Amino acid sequence: MPFSAAEVANHLQGKVVGNPSVILNSFAPAERAQAGDLTFAENEGFFAKAEQSAASAVIVSGEFKSARKTLIQVSDARVAFAKALELFFPVPRPPAGVHPTAVIAPTAKVDPTAHVGPYCVVGERVRIGARAVLHGGNHVGADCRLGDDVMLFPNVTLYPRTELGQRVRVHAGTVIGADGFGYVPDQGTHRKVPQIGNVIIGDDVEIGANVTIDRGALGPTVIGKGTKIDNLVQIAHNVEIGEHCLVVAQVGIAGSTKLGNYVVLAGQVGIAGHLKIGNQVTVAAQSGVMHNIPDGEKWFGYPAATNRDFKRQVVALRQLPGLLKRIAALEKKLGLKDKSP
Repeated sequence: MPFSAAEVANHLQGKVVGNPSVILNSFAPAERAQAGDLTFAENEGFFAKAEQSAASAVIVSGEFKSARKTLIQVSDARVAFAKALELFFPVPRPPAGVHPTAVIAPTAKVDPTAHVGPYCVVGERVRIGARAVLHGGNHVGADCRLGDDVMLFPNVTLYPRTELGQRVRVHAGTVIGADGFGYVPDQGTHRKVPQIGNVIIGDDVEIGANVTIDRGALGPTVIGKGTKIDNLVQIAHNVEIGEHCLVVAQVGIAGSTKLGNYVVLAGQVGIAGHLKIGNQVTVAAQSGVMHNIPDGEKWFGYPAATNRDFKRQVVALRQLPGLLKRIAALEKKLGLKDKSP
């Protein structure tokens, strides 16, 4: 759908510099933009490319000037970029109703504005909120609660008693509420500990494809509101993740660990069980965390250490070959012989 520059600026709470009537049909990166496209530039390098492009208008933050392009000035170009994409490419919503191949338990309550797609199974006493979308092949176990505007992409499985807040999005193949990995030794065998808890997901959480979130052994596994979880993440039983955290692909969090708010776990981070990770902590990619982390710290490495300590270790390792040569030279000078095997 086309919009004028003035309409786009109003949506972005920005200001037009140039022709407010120019019609914008779509959004594209500068290197692929055509006439009628909108693009964005968050620094001088991107702005130079945008000015040379065929785009009709450019979103900018700061006092950029152009004799060739209509500019839409905003406080943050990257945030405005995200909002503009929502405007030009709104998420399609299927019509309300239940597909004839879906199986809905008689005690389930599905809001009339919700969409339940083909081959979905909705268990006893399930509650599905307004405008929720189950795209197809979804299994929603007994006593689950799905808030308004929830979206389950194909083949998502929710085990019984899972609770999803408002506007939660769960991508294809994810399993929420499976048994936690709990066993105790018993006369030479591993006896299973029944996992009788559940999973509670807060508002505005997005969960990527093929994620597994285990239910608690007794209490719940909890994901705080606004948290975003990438693909292929494993979250074990009774983990508690705070609000507005970022958990990147292939992270594994062991049981009963607690994360504060605004924590960032980069790709392939592993966190041992029963730890406490403070607020606003960042853990770098492929780090292995085996200790509690206080608020606000950045940890790296395996085993993970503070930013300062890990950098010292890296510097020391780089100096090690030279140090070994100096020791060898010193031993030769002193007439010492290496007796190592």
